[in-house]
Amino acid sequence: MKPLQSAFLPFILAALAAPLGAHPDYNATHRIEVTPVPATEAPPGPNQVSITIEGDLRVIVSNGLPDHTTGRFPNADNPNRISAQSYRFTMPAKPVAEVRSTPLRMQPFGIAINGVLFDPGTAEYWQDDRGSGWHYDAKGDAFSLGLDANNAHVQPNGAYHYHGIPTALLARLTKGQPAMTLLGWAADGFPIYGAWGHRTGPDAASELVTLKTSFRLKKGMRPTSNGQPGGAYDGSFVEDFEYIAGSGDLDECSGRFGVTPEFPAGTFYYVLTSDFPFVPRAFRGTPDKSFAQRGGPGGPGGPGGRRGPPPPR
Repeated sequence: MKPLQSAFLPFILAALAAPLGAHPDYNATHRIEVTPVPATEAPPGPNQVSITIEGDLRVIVSNGLPDHTTGRFPNADNPNRISAQSYRFTMPAKPVAEVRSTPLRMQPFGIAINGVLFDPGTAEYWQDDRGSGWHYDAKGDAFSLGLDANNAHVQPNGAYHYHGIPTALLARLTKGQPAMTLLGWAADGFPIYGAWGHRTGPDAASELVTLKTSFRLKKGMRPTSNGQPGGAYDGSFVEDFEYIAGSGDLDECSGRFGVTPEFPAGTFYYVLTSDFPFVPRAFRGTPDKSFAQRGGPGGPGGPGGRRGPPPPR
């Protein structure tokens, strides 16, 4: 694979910063994020991935190595070095959408078409207490996990994975032009697309716009009772956000029904967004058990980046 051409990157970043067809309250979820590590390093080896249909299953086998430049790993906030993995995931080739959503637990959400995992979770909690009810978000500014410009970093086991839009992969696939772009497959079998989609989901002739999340920062202050963190809702925690139906283009799973280039008759599909939740945090279908076997946030090896809980704020 050719490395990301630098001419593509400004277009992608500009498009995400000033999206087409944005809602009036587009900036309602904006918060300061830590500065990403520039993507300047070549991957440590050749990317290997195969995607096949075997009976009723889609089967993805990969070594987990990206096919684009990455940030430098290790770095000041992430002590881990990228290394090849041995992935084999299965998912329904014809998934079924359920009325009730299934929350994402301690597992990857899905896998990109280049064989790199989408894994939005972290293992960091308020005061290092999983029972606190306050889970730090990887893209908040409470601390840094050493994410690079591809919204990715590395687990202790060497697994490189995405916490948001894989910028370099998207830029290479779109060649710098707005396009509805298949980026991967979720654990329940439904496709994952970049932020562009048709304004009217079922109408392939309607204009392309940047689809917007229906999550918003909560207003006011966090509670302080029973040792809760207090402070303003600023996006440091996953729980700082709430879903408001109809406030954006997407449902509580960051998805919608509509036509896509790969599914001209229509399908449910997920959308990666530039605002929370970035990568979806719930499934519309039933996630395959092969993803749960990865053993926690980002798979085996525990959290990526810094060791221990973030300092109290």
